[in-house]
Amino acid sequence: MLKYLQKLIIIAGISGAFIQCSNSDNSYAKQEILNTDKAFSDLSKTQGMKYAFLEYAAEDVVILRENSFPQVGKITMAERFKSFSDTGFVLTWEPQFADVAASGELGYSYGIFTSSSKDTLGNLLVEKGTYVSVWKKDDEDRWRFVLDTGNEGLGKQQ
Repeated sequence: MLKYLQKLIIIAGISGAFIQCSNSDNSYAKQEILNTDKAFSDLSKTQGMKYAFLEYAAEDVVILRENSFPQVGKITMAERFKSFSDTGFVLTWEPQFADVAASGELGYSYGIFTSSSKDTLGNLLVEKGTYVSVWKKDDEDRWRFVLDTGNEGLGKQQ
């Protein structure tokens, strides 16, 4: 329950930061974020989750996961990935919505993710959940995610 409340507080804080978003017309920037998020997912499918996350992450990225302290920085994320094999594991997602701050330099997207892998008997395991990513423009005017978190729980399938 405490973890759920913590996530609600984080999401509420992020949402509050974007209250001005709905008051501005940043349609182009919103579509850029949706396109970037979709390209990020496509890269995860074709090149692997680790490669895609390192490709799209900002240097000061923060990753929030259950049962884990926040992971801060791209180097920390890369170190953690060393112990994880994404061979046989596929993570994809479908962004459902994006919004952008009035400045056009900060935005967020959310949607549904799907992970698939095989258990020790070779059975395909599919899990779905929700995610939110916060995006920021880098010095080269590219969208990089600066915060990523997700929740499992939309179901496991075999």
